[in-house]
Amino acid sequence: MNLLIRADSSSAIGLGHIMRDVVFAAQHPQDTVRFACQNLSGNIIDQIPYPVDLLTSNDPDELIALIREQNIDRVVFDHYGIDAVFEKKIKDACGVTVLSFDDTYEAHYCDILLNHNISADSTRYRGLVPEQCELCCGAEYTLIRDEFKTEKQIDREKLYDIFIAMGGTDPTNATMTILATLNDDVRVCVVTTSGNAHVNELITFVQTKKNITLEVDSARIAQLLHQSSLAIITPSVMVHEVLFMEIPFIAVQTVANQEDMFVYLEKEGYTVLKEWDASAIARFYNT
Repeated sequence: MNLLIRADSSSAIGLGHIMRDVVFAAQHPQDTVRFACQNLSGNIIDQIPYPVDLLTSNDPDELIALIREQNIDRVVFDHYGIDAVFEKKIKDACGVTVLSFDDTYEAHYCDILLNHNISADSTRYRGLVPEQCELCCGAEYTLIRDEFKTEKQIDREKLYDIFIAMGGTDPTNATMTILATLNDDVRVCVVTTSGNAHVNELITFVQTKKNITLEVDSARIAQLLHQSSLAIITPSVMVHEVLFMEIPFIAVQTVANQEDMFVYLEKEGYTVLKEWDASAIARFYNT
């Protein structure tokens, strides 16, 4: 099967879609996979280990031409800027199978809907997708990167008291807000990417902090998390990886599309915050 994944990444919209799509693609080794992306500022196209077709716009006609040119059988949409109307136009024009990622319970015109969040509730899609749509929702569909599966088998010394990962682009600069409240005797590991508009501020800040390690575009996220006693993250797809690694965590909501995961974690008794409060750390240990 020829499979085309339509997703974008940038400093504004984040990197998570592409990262999970790469994991998804790896689960389909029998298929010929390619990506279609816009060349947006702060993207991670160069980290996609599959052929990438660059789009000049998010116009469905441009995508239709590409689908026909590449003889695509299935299109995977993972994009907040693509709705049911867009999906129907692609389906009607090309006759492809459509698989849509969703985590905010939006309407989709698709053959398969994938919500891989542990919080996913398939009953909430009634009336939002065609009746014949196959719903793939919940923990059994969760996408975990292989690096975490490998890392979990290794015995590691805990080098850090706190691991901080507030999203690849951290648009609200939540990382700095958190760091400003931590004591200098707390060993901290911060991970972010070069797509973070605040990365230079972080680099300058940690230069005077011997207790803080900053990793930009790290290829060893799983190891750094494993070597930490507590994680401070967003209520996003990284929750799946932290739970998989069995690391205690505090989840701080920074954007609206994290609300569903926030509500789920709160209901399950995990520590979640709408805004950062350093006193939450005391629930785990006294720092």
